Amino acid sequence: MACVNADGTVTPTAKALLRSLETPLGPEAIAAEIGAPLFRVRSSLRELQAAGFVAESGGLFRATEAGRAKI
Repeated sequence: MACVNADGTVTPTAKALLRSLETPLGPEAIAAEIGAPLFRVRSSLRELQAAGFVAESGGLFRATEAGRAKI
């Protein structure tokens, strides 16, 4: 399931994920916070990271400025 549309907008699930990243979180904490399966969160994080909307450091993810602009 794609979370970044061809026109650069993000899906409601991606918006929820980005909102959860006010503070850096790991995939398990994100899944618990937004109520999504861990496999979907990991897939979404990879896609959002490739788009430049999420950054990872030490296993924790945070929304970038570009990601916060999508919320």
